[in-house]
Formats: sequence, C-alpha cells, structure tokens
Amino acid sequence: MNSKLFFQNNPRGAAAERVPQAAVASAQTSRELVGPGDGDAAYFRRLEQGGILLNRPQIAAVRHGKGPLLTLAGAGSGKTSVLICRTGYLLSVRGISPGRLLLLTFSSKAAAEMRERITRLPGVNPADAQRLQARTFHSFFLYFLRRQGVSQEIFQETRRQHILLKQIMRELGLPKDAYPPETLLSWLSAHKMNKIHPADLPEATPAEQEMKAVLAIYEQWKQEHARIDFDDVLLIAYRMLTERPDLLRELQQTYEYVMVDEFQDTNALQYDLVKMIAHPQQNLMVVGDDDQTIYSFNGARSEFILEFEQLYPQAKVITLDINYRSGPAIVGLGNSIIRHNKRRRSKTLQAAKGSGNPPRYMRPQTADEEAEQMVEHIVGEVAGGRREYSDFALLYRATSSNRAILELLLLRDIPYIDYGAGQLLYEHWLIQPVLDHLRLSLNRRNFSAMENILPTLYMNREKGMEHIRRMEAVQPKQGPLIHLLSLPGMEDFKAGKLRERLDLIRNMGGLTPLQAIRQIRSQFYDYFIELNERQQATLHREMLKEMLDELEASAARFDTIPAFLDFITHITERSEQHRQPGGGEQGNRIALMTIHKSKGLEFPVVFLIGASEGILPHSSALEGERLKDRKNGSGGTPQPELAAALEEERRLAYVAVTRAREELFISSPAQHRGKKAEVSRFLLSAFPLAAAAAAAATASRPVTARALPSTRSATARTHSIPVWTCTGTAGKDGRKCPGWTRRKAGGAEDHLPSKPCPLCSSPMEQGTREVPV
Repeated sequence: MNSKLFFQNNPRGAAAERVPQAAVASAQTSRELVGPGDGDAAYFRRLEQGGILLNRPQIAAVRHGKGPLLTLAGAGSGKTSVLICRTGYLLSVRGISPGRLLLLTFSSKAAAEMRERITRLPGVNPADAQRLQARTFHSFFLYFLRRQGVSQEIFQETRRQHILLKQIMRELGLPKDAYPPETLLSWLSAHKMNKIHPADLPEATPAEQEMKAVLAIYEQWKQEHARIDFDDVLLIAYRMLTERPDLLRELQQTYEYVMVDEFQDTNALQYDLVKMIAHPQQNLMVVGDDDQTIYSFNGARSEFILEFEQLYPQAKVITLDINYRSGPAIVGLGNSIIRHNKRRRSKTLQAAKGSGNPPRYMRPQTADEEAEQMVEHIVGEVAGGRREYSDFALLYRATSSNRAILELLLLRDIPYIDYGAGQLLYEHWLIQPVLDHLRLSLNRRNFSAMENILPTLYMNREKGMEHIRRMEAVQPKQGPLIHLLSLPGMEDFKAGKLRERLDLIRNMGGLTPLQAIRQIRSQFYDYFIELNERQQATLHREMLKEMLDELEASAARFDTIPAFLDFITHITERSEQHRQPGGGEQGNRIALMTIHKSKGLEFPVVFLIGASEGILPHSSALEGERLKDRKNGSGGTPQPELAAALEEERRLAYVAVTRAREELFISSPAQHRGKKAEVSRFLLSAFPLAAAAAAAATASRPVTARALPSTRSATARTHSIPVWTCTGTAGKDGRKCPGWTRRKAGGAEDHLPSKPCPLCSSPMEQGTREVPV
C-alpha cells in the first residue's frame, strides 16, 4: 500500500510551515582542535587511531581536572564516550591510579558496556581496567556492605516476591487482588528512597493502613529469613556511613574522583550517598540531561541538575550540544518541543549529520485505524527489502495505548517483542469483572465469572461461592447468583443491589457489547471503582477510566456480545502462544514499549503513537492544568506541581522524538476515549505559526458561563472528503441518522459495499462530504 496516502509533512493544524531545522554542527574534531604542541596530544592521537573523534565541548569535559563538573548531555550527544574517555585521560595522562576512580550508573548493561569500552581504550591495560570500579549504585554499595560483613542474601526474584505478598494479603483476610504486588513494592521503594523507614510509612487512609500492614509482615519475613532487597542495600549503606565516620573517611580517601552517569535519574538517597563520598575533595563529575528527567514517580528530580551550582558554587558547566544520532529535521523538532519548558537548562542541540528524513505525521480517526496504517507501512517496507522488523520501535505514553497495535500484530502473526508487562487489556484486573458480566449474560451458570463479580456486589468471594454451591446441591437454579438472597446476614441494601444486578445480566443479551459495557459502567461499575480506595491507591483515577474507555473502543467494533467474547478468547490464546518464548533480546522483531522504557535507547525507525491531547499530554496532567486555570481565574495561586506535571509530559514527548536515528513517524488520532482529540499541543507548539494561532485562540476565548453560538462565515473555504454516510433513520420521527465517519481513501475498507453505523448500526454507504478547510 502506498504510504503517501497516510503520511503528511506537517501535523494537522500546522498549515504548510516547517519546523525549524537544527543547525549543522562544525565538523571540527580533536584532529583540528588538539594541536601537536599540546601536552596531551598523544592521548587524543591514540583515541583518533581507535576511531574516537571528540568535538570541542567533549574535549573540554575529558580534560577537566579537579573540582565539580556538571556535563549537560543532550540527546544523542555521546555522553558515554565522554565518560569513558575522561576515565582513560585520568589514568594515562594524569596518572591517577585506577583504584581511585569510581563510576556509577543505573543499569547493569550500562556498567558492563563502560567496563568493556574502558578496557578497549588505547593506553589502558587490562589490569588497570580490572581495578576500576564501574558499577551500578546497587552493585557498588552491595560490594561495600559485603566488605563490612553484611551477609544477608539479596531477595531479588520478582516472582517469589509477588507470591509472598499475595500470601500475606490472604493471611490478613484481604482479597487476593486487593493490591497488585508490583504496586506495593513500588510504594515501599519510593518511601525508602526518601529515607523513610517501613515502620514510618503513611497510614492516613484505610488503603494506606492495609498496605502498611502487608509490608510490615513482608519486611518481618525478610528479617527472619536473612534477606534484604536492593533498596535496603542503599539504606543500610547510608545509615552505616552516617553512623560510622571512619568508614565514610575510608571511602572518601579511596575514591578521589567520582563520576555519575544518567544523573537526571538519581533520587535523593542516591545523591546523598554520592555527595558524602565526593566530600571534601569534590572531584565530582555528573553527566545528565534535565530535559530527559521522566522518572519523577521513582524519586528522580530535575532540581539536582538545575541547582547543581548552588551546592557547588565553583562547579564548571559544559554542554554537549551536538547530536550524532539524527538528522537536522528530527533534532530541530526535539529542540522546538522542549524549548517551551520553563524549568530547564537553556540549550539548543545541533546536528552532526548534514541531512536526513524529515518527521512525518498521521491523523487517523481511531487507534484501530492508526494501527492499520502503521502495520501496512511496516509490512510494505519489510516486503520491499528496505527494512527489517528489528528496525522499528513503536512508542506510547501509556500501556493502554498499545491495545490496537498489539491485537493487529497478533492477528497478522507479525513478530514483535513487548517490553512491558506483556498483558492484554482484557487480562487486567480492572477489566475482568466487566467481561465476566458479559459472560454471565450468555451463561448465567458460569461459576468462574460468578466468583469474579462478587467483589462488585461488596461480597466475600469465598463465602459467597460456598453458599451458592451448597444451595445448588439442594436446588439448582438457572441463575445460581439468586441463591445469595438467602445468604445468612444478607442486608437489605445488598439484596436490593443483587436484584438490580440480576435484572441487568438477564437483559443484556440483546445489547451490543458497547451498549452492555456502558450500562455496566453507568449503573454501578464506575461508582464502584470511584469508591474503591484500594484501586484508587494503585492506579490514578484517570488511568482507570482510560482503560475502561479503551475497552469500549474495542467493543464498538462488534455487533454482538458472543462475537466480542469469541474475539477476546482468540486474541488471548494467540497472546499466550506468543509470550511463551519470553522476552530477551529483540532479534528480528518490532519493539513495543512505553516512552519511559525507551529512554537511553535508539532505533532506525520510531513510530510515536497517540500524540493527541489526553494521551500525550496525559489526561491526568491536563486535569491538573485545568484545575490550575480555574484557580487562576478565581484569583488563586497556581500550584507548582501542576505545571511540573505538564513539563514532565513535554519531556516525555522530547525523549520519544529523539529516539529516532533515521525516520520518525508521529500519529495523532482524532478520537480518544470516544471523544474528539486535538493534535498534541507539544507538536503544534513546535511550529511557530500554529503555536501563535493556538495562543491567540486561547487569549480570545470568552470567559462566560455559557458557550456562544457558533457562526460560520459565508466565505469560509471548504473541501470535499471521502466519507461513510449512514442510510438509516434516528428515532421514531423518521429523521435521517446524522452518523458519518471519514473514509480512508485507498484504504482497506474501499472494497466494502457498506459498514455498520456506530450510532444506530444501520448500513453506511460510501460518499463525500463538504467540510471546512
């Protein structure tokens, strides 16, 4: 299929203007910048012979001697090369003993890569490289603790941790799915990284009290079985160094130079440990990019970079501003997106490459259409021999956004690797009760589905099912749920709710799956989720609604409940078969991941999907922005955390865009959660005219309680677009149904004689429609 049908040179709303391209950087390297008379010329000549050519700011960072250094490393600017080459410089030019150097990073993979590259440096012998400490934070401080006699085994097997937490919840009489184990561990970790002891966890709400009780037993089990986790490693090390000044002095005297990679990802505890070791010599080099601080939920704080000179007034700041990854158009788009953040270090990246493909944009109607267009393009590129599947990465803001693409890849048997939980939408704990109501509408004797909906009736699963089975043995019923009316101690209000639920289940059979799900949600489920503190504690409210809305979007494709449930069974089976080989290396597979997972990676071709308002920026951040606007309008003071949330969303967009080496495709679906979705403000703000128009529209928007009636100029320009138009009638008065949808010319639906209307399910026919330009 011809990709020109799908991709445009500008996002919708940016007219014909182009985003400013990044300037092309000077081609000068150490060959021209380090003269033969320089005392360190021999070192740079050896690097050049090994294929390492450093630019001016990189050379300055490598040559840095004593004192603190903040190295601002823009996306794709070669920060790892600078760390490696400075290490070699200290060893072979300054004559520093390898045992005096400490390099800290965040992933085992990054630490292994550092050690390997240092070993390959000219002038560095293998013995020196072996004595060098290049480790992750956890690895280094575990090494330190082992030397102090701390012998507890590391409790790191995720599956075993989850089993233990579920067992503890059962012992406390909590439902088996009261709190996802990963959420409990994340909550515990966030507090430990802020130096809060498990005994001091908050307990302001019933949910916090329950979680604290579970984690107290979890911590007690670890203590009884001589186990510690990786967070404990840092906490124990911090307390030991705080209480034992002699041990701290030993570390300070051992490590004369400390270097930290990915500094923007450090949390308060990690930063405190680094500062302690680097004091009093303060030979601390940190490398990071405040524009890529996207892990605030893990305690990472951009203030550490923004306020570095406040702690170290004598610090030198060097900016690595040449991007070696992408062409000028992609680098320019990244620059134009991120420059709108207020709290950041001012920097504008240049491109080392003189040319490259410009970003291309899509405006599909829905996520399913988005998936079709992307997959068609990828398959065409692979079939034409221009690309392999491994060249492609599909990035998204939230896991719920991958539903459509994941299903299509499974149905078409296209190889992919999911770097997330590997779970389908239909397998999520939030979605399962809704689907089980649909299953009961088809078979009221589905005991498995019956058990799963009992919590939504505020009934204990085990007690409820035990009573149902006991009563069934005496007198079987077509709908066994009715036995619960005779449950001892049944309260009147619960009995009333049960009768309402039985009526709902009985009457759902003739509904479409979308109608049935909307009834479930409106009659009780949204309210149930809203009031359930446990679920509110594990996921943001907007995330919960988003997943349910995505379920509706999926259901809207099917006319009957059996067809929808059959599809779910089929796609789940295919997913089970696919996930059997497990994760591991990408191989020749398309990479699917959240933007958070993609940081630090790069790919030949990147598809950023869901670049629409409500998705990126996420609705949770937009809700905060709306609250801020309302507060400003009433004379209040805006809350800094609300602006900070939106700035982090913009950093996510920046990280996604800068992962692309050769080609970047950005898709902005016109519908999200059943409503119209504008193109992401982050994209439009990159185009000066579009940004100015948006600002003017906002400034001129009337502040009134009622919306003004819209008027259309008699001279407004229109154009004709291909559409599907409904042929049916709406209501008893025989009026024509107003339903219509945009038709993708040259698309997969062209061969269809008709398709069902999303409003009334009547046949729709192909035609055209005049719309404003």
